[in-house]
Amino acid sequence: MNSVRTSSRAHRLSSRSVLGALLFGGALALSGCGHEAHATPPVQTTTQQEAAAAAPLGTVNAPPPAGPVPATFDVAALAERVTPLVVNITTTQKMNAESNAAVDPFDFFLGPRGGQRGPERQQSRSALGTGFIIAPDGYVVTNAHVVEGADQVKVRLADEREFEADVVGRDPKLDLALIKLRGAKDLPVAALGTSEQLRVGEHVLAVGNPFGLGHTVTLGIVSAKARAIGAGPYDDFIQTDASINPGNSGGPLFNWRGDVIGINTAIRAGANGIGFAIPVDALKDILPQLREKGHVERGKLGLLFQPITNDLARALGLPSSKGALVAELEPGGAAERAGIKAGDVIVGVNGTNINHAEDLPRNVARNAPGSQIKVTVMRSGKPFEVTAKLDALKDDDDPAPVRPTQGPGGAKKNADKLGAQVSSAQGGGVRVERVTDPNSELQPGDVIVELNGAKVNDTQSLEQGMAQLKPGSTALFKVKRGRVTRFAAVTVGAER
Repeated sequence: MNSVRTSSRAHRLSSRSVLGALLFGGALALSGCGHEAHATPPVQTTTQQEAAAAAPLGTVNAPPPAGPVPATFDVAALAERVTPLVVNITTTQKMNAESNAAVDPFDFFLGPRGGQRGPERQQSRSALGTGFIIAPDGYVVTNAHVVEGADQVKVRLADEREFEADVVGRDPKLDLALIKLRGAKDLPVAALGTSEQLRVGEHVLAVGNPFGLGHTVTLGIVSAKARAIGAGPYDDFIQTDASINPGNSGGPLFNWRGDVIGINTAIRAGANGIGFAIPVDALKDILPQLREKGHVERGKLGLLFQPITNDLARALGLPSSKGALVAELEPGGAAERAGIKAGDVIVGVNGTNINHAEDLPRNVARNAPGSQIKVTVMRSGKPFEVTAKLDALKDDDDPAPVRPTQGPGGAKKNADKLGAQVSSAQGGGVRVERVTDPNSELQPGDVIVELNGAKVNDTQSLEQGMAQLKPGSTALFKVKRGRVTRFAAVTVGAER
C-alpha cells in the first residue's frame, strides 16, 4: 500500500489485513502537521442534532439545496470571508534526556554550534498545524496528531493575535481534536455544513498553514467521496485536488457557500493533487463528547468481518457482493448475544444499508455503549432483523496485523481441484502449504477447518468433500489465518 505523508515526518504504517473489525484495524500515513511532531493515525456516537444543540460549538447549517455553483461565484470574496475563521497552530513538546542523547552529525565533525553541546542545545521540538474556530469563546477544531504529546499549544489568528491554548479532547481514531484558546472572546465562527450532500466535482477551498508559511488559500474540486485509504477503522475520506501540504493538518475544507465540509488530514506521498479530508458530519457526531468528556465512547458489536468478493457472493448464494461477511464472533459479545452467527452477512444497521464492508464499523460506532441497534442480516439467502445491545469499544479492541503462522509439517498432498498443496494440521484441519492457483483467495499458512459448512478434520476429509464438487463451481472454505477466522471462496478446478 502506498504511503500517505504527515507533515511532521514521512512514514509508513504497516498494511493491515483486509479484515475489518468491530474489534477494528487499518493503516496508512497521514498529512500534514509540520516539522517534527509525531503523528498518529486517525469514529462516532452521537447524532448531528445533538452536535447542533451543543452550544456554543459551531453553527450547524441546514442541508444546502442541490444545484450548480452560481455564475457569480467569487473565489476572492470567499477567501476574504473565511480566512479569519482559520488559525495557525504551533505545538511544543519537551524531549527527555534519552531522546536528546543523539549526537548531531554537524557537531561531530564541526563541533557544537553556538557554544553549546548537541544534547543540551535542543530541549524541545515543535510541530505546525492548522485549525478553525467553532465558538466565539475560542473553541478550535484541529487534527489529533497535531496536538499529540504537546506540552504547549500556541494559536495565531489571521489578525496576528496569539493565544495559549489547552487541549480539551482528542479522538485518535478519527484523528480529531478540540482545543480552547485562553481568554478569547467574540471570535468569528465557522459554519459547519454537511458532507453527506457534497457532490463529486463541487468546488472546494482549503485554507491552512503549509510549511509554516501562514494563511494560504488553495482552490480545487471534490475528486471523490467515501475513500478508504487504510488510515483507520473508520475510513471515509473526501478526496480533493485542492493543494494540501505539510502544515495543513486540521485545516478546514470549505464549499463555495463558505461552510466547512471537511477537515484536511492526509496527503499522498509522491503524488500531486491528491489530498484527503475527514467529512464534517463525522466531526459533528463527536463534538459534544470531546467537549464534555475529553474523549469519545463508542459501541461495539463484537465481531470480525470481511468484504464480500464476487466469488464469495456466489459461494454464499448472494445476489450481489454488498454487505459485510461475519467471519468470527467475540464470545459472549453483543453480536453473539443477538443471535448473529459466523457466515451471516450484515446488510443494514438501523435502517442504513451496508453496501461496503467499511460501512459497518462507522454505522455501529456512532451509537453509544449500552444502546440498542437494529441489525439486518442475510442467512441462507433470507433477510431477517435482530436487536443488539452494544458493548463498549476499547482501544485494545483493535487487532494486530494478521500474518500467516508456520504450522506443523506433514506429507504434502496435491489437490488439483483445490488449486493448492495441503497437509493435515496438528489439532485438526488442513494446512495450505502452497497455492498453485494465482487467483485463489487461500494463502500459504491458512488452516482449512470447514468446506461448505462441513467440518474438515484432515486431508482425507477434505479430498472427500472436494470430490463431491463439480469443476467450475465455487467452494466456500472457513479458514484460520493466524489468530483470525475468515472465509475464502475458491473456484473448483478439474482433476488431473
